Amino acid sequence: MDLLEYQARDMFERYNVPVLSGRTATTPEEAVAAYEQLGVELAVIKAQVRVGGRGKAGGVKLARGAGSVAATAREILGLDIKGHRVELVMVSPGADIAEEFYFSILLDRASGGYLAMCSIEGGVEIETLAVERPEALVKVPLDPVEGVSPAVAKRIVTEAGFLPEDHARVAEVMVRLWDVFSGADATLVEVNPLIKTGSGSIIALDGKVTLDDNATFRHPDREQYKESSGDVDLERQARELGLGYVKLDGTVGIIGNGAGLVMSTLDVVAGAGEDLPGKPRPANFLDIGGGASAAVMANGLRIIMSDPQVRSVFVNVFGGITACSDVATGIVNALEILGDEAHLPIVVRLDGNSVEVGKAILAEANHPMITVKNTMDEAARTAARLASEGN
Repeated sequence: MDLLEYQARDMFERYNVPVLSGRTATTPEEAVAAYEQLGVELAVIKAQVRVGGRGKAGGVKLARGAGSVAATAREILGLDIKGHRVELVMVSPGADIAEEFYFSILLDRASGGYLAMCSIEGGVEIETLAVERPEALVKVPLDPVEGVSPAVAKRIVTEAGFLPEDHARVAEVMVRLWDVFSGADATLVEVNPLIKTGSGSIIALDGKVTLDDNATFRHPDREQYKESSGDVDLERQARELGLGYVKLDGTVGIIGNGAGLVMSTLDVVAGAGEDLPGKPRPANFLDIGGGASAAVMANGLRIIMSDPQVRSVFVNVFGGITACSDVATGIVNALEILGDEAHLPIVVRLDGNSVEVGKAILAEANHPMITVKNTMDEAARTAARLASEGN
């Protein structure tokens, strides 16, 4: 579960992480009231959506005075940011930023442990920094029992290259962020930027928190986070249809059966698109589980094709309990159900139980939108190429 920024801010505050004040608003009038309650001259109006890139999309702006706050809130509310409609903004004081840093704690699935990442070059896209200047990003594996102790925090600030006079204050904040990570059962706690103010204070200016859904039973207060604001409309629709769907930022729609297969498909599609124009990437995670009926497949295709960013669809299914023949029939019948709603090329890869029968069903249907490939790599390359050509 990803928290909105204001929710992360509130959680940080409960764990004594230094943050700025913040109040939320759903209308320009509420934004003005929040601004007046803060009692500041300069305010920042920030879109509350569960996606990065808000600043570039016009979702983070400065405002000075009640009139400017109202006008800015009016501009941001209703924005579409990567498929997320802005229904809520946070109003917070403008910060006196002297320096910007980056710090995060995350579950590192590759190593099966926890990892702390830190850079004295914050306020930038950390993915870009990791690729272009990896030496500027310090990575420190964490013992799950010790976590970020004062000794570990001292090691991190030293390796990252913080000025000696900032070590103690930055390290203290890192220790408290570990308290958030462990206490809230999170899989990610990220601060970008972690700032140093003109007076030397260290403040978590923008926080991101992802909570482990498997630990929900330990946290009855999490119900407060299951609100609609900031959700993607398509995700709401998918939940109502019983589909496991998560919207991503790419152009290749993904349908698979089983979370492991879908995750592998995301990786293969991302790799296939690296050298193509526009670098097509996965547009979603969609696991149809063991059901591949015409209705389930139609619902999945409808959700994916409703995303204006999607240019092609990759259906990747391994037949087990659900035979490939059932999947193929489901795809053909789904296209009949959808009619004109189905408007994008579909690449299908089937393997496993009754695969030859499934391929024969698709061949007999001879639908102009369907391309069948034998391997996952070949299908991923085809779907990525079609998405690239459709941009």
